[in-house]
Amino acid sequence: MSHVYIEYRFEVSPKEPGTEILLAELAELPFESFEETETGLKAYIRKTDWDKDLLENISLLKGSEFRITTELQEIQPENWNEKWETHFEPIEIDGRCRVRAPFHPKKEVAFDILIEPKMSFGTGHHETTHMMLEFLLDLELEGKTVLDMGCGTAVLAILAAMKGALEIDAIDIDPWSYENARENAVRNGQDRIRVYQGDSSLIPQKKYDLILANINRNVLIDDIPVYSGHLKAGGTLLLSGFYESDLELIRDRCLNSGLKWESGHTRNTWMAARFKKRVK
Repeated sequence: MSHVYIEYRFEVSPKEPGTEILLAELAELPFESFEETETGLKAYIRKTDWDKDLLENISLLKGSEFRITTELQEIQPENWNEKWETHFEPIEIDGRCRVRAPFHPKKEVAFDILIEPKMSFGTGHHETTHMMLEFLLDLELEGKTVLDMGCGTAVLAILAAMKGALEIDAIDIDPWSYENARENAVRNGQDRIRVYQGDSSLIPQKKYDLILANINRNVLIDDIPVYSGHLKAGGTLLLSGFYESDLELIRDRCLNSGLKWESGHTRNTWMAARFKKRVK
């Protein structure tokens, strides 16, 4: 089964800078994602990572400078197929890549990707996936080895394969994502993509030319040294799943792990960054 989540809804007054400060504190906890609202923000955490004292050390909630109300509810896995078919429109990136469902008509582009998401993340609509696709479009991948961490629907792995990557490994901890990634790889004629269910401990004992990691900030912070250890000298690491405000922390972690900064993209406060493994 897919994971059950706890949704926290925070109403913050005044909203700014209260929401920004609150987000910075919450990001230290195992929340997987955040969504800004008109009155504050929502935060999501797996029920397996939650406990009743989760917010005990959030200092902003104890002060009087901001008025903050908190509500939480349990979120059951959604029928993403139904939502997809009801609301999804194809997306097109730079006139070169198009992500669509099988029931959408085909359009002549260089990379036509068919995705059915089931309950997994990665349709290309979210800012982070969109930016990662943009990065991939500008890379030369012919004959390269690629690792896609937190692969979701495998949309990034599929584009890498379409661009000529020779070997592609894709890993996701969620069982729905694992199954869906396998199905989408075959659906796009990319059955050489090897999909694994688990975390970074499952990375095969080899080094890659390119590693993709579109996860959340806390997982990235933990695993950046692992990614660096599996990256060839001169290889590229593409990261997303974090906010602009987290960039300094991400960049410092990368620099301390033998990586150097190359470039970054921003989209609606979300960030994607490109690093390169130092050549000794």
